Amino acid sequence: MQTQTEHQAETQWVAVLDAEARGLVAAVDAHPDARRVFDGTIDTAGYIHYLIQTYHYARWSTPILGEAGQRLKRLGRHPELAELLIQKAEEERGHERWLLSDLKNLGCPEAQVEAAARSPAVDAYTGWNFFTSRSGVPAAVLGTAYVLEYLSQTRAGVGAERLQAVASIPNIHKSVTFLRSHGALYGDHVAEMAKILGRLTDLEEQAAIILSARATRSIYPGIFREQGPSSHPLGR
Repeated sequence: MQTQTEHQAETQWVAVLDAEARGLVAAVDAHPDARRVFDGTIDTAGYIHYLIQTYHYARWSTPILGEAGQRLKRLGRHPELAELLIQKAEEERGHERWLLSDLKNLGCPEAQVEAAARSPAVDAYTGWNFFTSRSGVPAAVLGTAYVLEYLSQTRAGVGAERLQAVASIPNIHKSVTFLRSHGALYGDHVAEMAKILGRLTDLEEQAAIILSARATRSIYPGIFREQGPSSHPLGR
């Protein structure tokens, strides 16, 4: 039978993870271009920039999560977390195709997307998460997954609706597949993850998961365009 102290310990560390997730939402809301994406007022160039940078990190989600899960299994640690990582790797499979479809509908062919420069934030994100999955504490990747799924749950679906309602971007109704799908996918994933993570008692792995959540909170806003449109909020 679980003691009150054990329950409090579980609740306290997941509460820190929740605080990081809320911090990511606040950081996105405070970033001018990120805010414009999710309130629907972003100009075409800014939205294309966001989708391209998202493609350049999302394409690696399945290998990052999958490698972390398989490594955790090889280490013989936390089979429930290993299976969660492997499950999430499969859930993320093919999501980059949604981004390529959205970008094609905005006039950006795949070759142009592939050739586009990655932002330093994308390199930092992929570098950090491949490090943790391959060499660091593999469970740490769940910190990244947790805060990004929280962001998707709270902003992605609403952002897709607002972009279509404002309709300032040509062909936008065919170009919100990624946002709309992520808003629908992650409705209850955060609560499910919190329940599983709450049973993790290893202090080192708790710290590693929180560190990855914190790193993602710091890095993620950098995928958006640093300077907004040069003139009017919706561009010309």
